[in-house]
Amino acid sequence: SPMKILFTATEPKWEAPIDPRFGRAAYLVIYDDETQSFNAFDNQAISAEAHGAGTATSKKVYDLKPDVLITGNGPGESASKILKQMNIAIYVDAGDMTLRQSYEAFCNGTLKAL
Repeated sequence: SPMKILFTATEPKWEAPIDPRFGRAAYLVIYDDETQSFNAFDNQAISAEAHGAGTATSKKVYDLKPDVLITGNGPGESASKILKQMNIAIYVDAGDMTLRQSYEAFCNGTLKAL
């Protein structure tokens, strides 16, 4: 079935490294595997905020309505509470991969689920 996969990214491209930070991720990138479309959202205004970056990023994720979230360190406590209200599968420890590598790992079932 078609899925929308959201990555926390350092840059909005397939070969860019995953941004290990959830709340302060530079970009949120959505890949729609049905249409094979790739949409990036600049999150740097949120990441520059002193407080509440995780909550603000979580609300952005909520608006984007992905089926899957792939990130590095994982969301913090306040962000996790918001994300748990969504029907979203969260995968972590992808901080040493590119978006493409993490997508392939997800497809192969080797990413670590939260």
